[in-house]
Amino acid sequence: MRVLVAEDEPKVASHLQQGLAEAGYAVDVAADGAEALWLATTHPYDAMVCDVMMPALDGVSVVRQLRRRQLTFPVIMLTARHGLEDRVAGLDAGADDYLAKPFSMIELLARLRAVLRRQRPEANDRMRVADLELDLIAHTVRRGDQTLSLTNREFALLELLMTASPKPVSKTAIIEHVWDQHFDSGTNVVNVYINYLRTKVDRDGLPPLIHTVRGVGFALRPPPATD
Repeated sequence: MRVLVAEDEPKVASHLQQGLAEAGYAVDVAADGAEALWLATTHPYDAMVCDVMMPALDGVSVVRQLRRRQLTFPVIMLTARHGLEDRVAGLDAGADDYLAKPFSMIELLARLRAVLRRQRPEANDRMRVADLELDLIAHTVRRGDQTLSLTNREFALLELLMTASPKPVSKTAIIEHVWDQHFDSGTNVVNVYINYLRTKVDRDGLPPLIHTVRGVGFALRPPPATD
């Protein structure tokens, strides 16, 4: 999942970026409201964490403009203000949740999972395809009785494939949701990471779950039923 962080305080922005990246998210950072609005309208994000008080354009105005442009990804507002009227203003502008500073990264991650679940009503904290199970909270993956050791990027790629399963996901969609804005489009990194996943998920003796769909991308599909 790809998240946009809009925060003008460098230390807070760095803390958010590190914490979200460690949780497996691809993260882009905007230092002011104008940059946040530009990034949010030019890249596909799954969610946004947005400070209220920012230069150039405040967070409430950013969210209001995003909603006017029919951009519906969930937004969590951050603020050092604790007044009821400030929270109401953000929620009325189209924010999905509100978190007061200082905050715990654990709570932010839980709220982020919650707004993403509301965005995808069919989703839950555990995803399963055949004998492959992914736990979003524990950040673990099992196939059958075997625990798989995945990097954060591999985990994010597998989550995307499992969310779409059995439909294929294009390379473009993978890049947009698993990598951040600094991705080098001239590399073959998507194929490389698909191969990493295949090595771990489709081990010898097990029916393959990860399939190449020629001309489209990649799909995670359960093996065909047998009589």
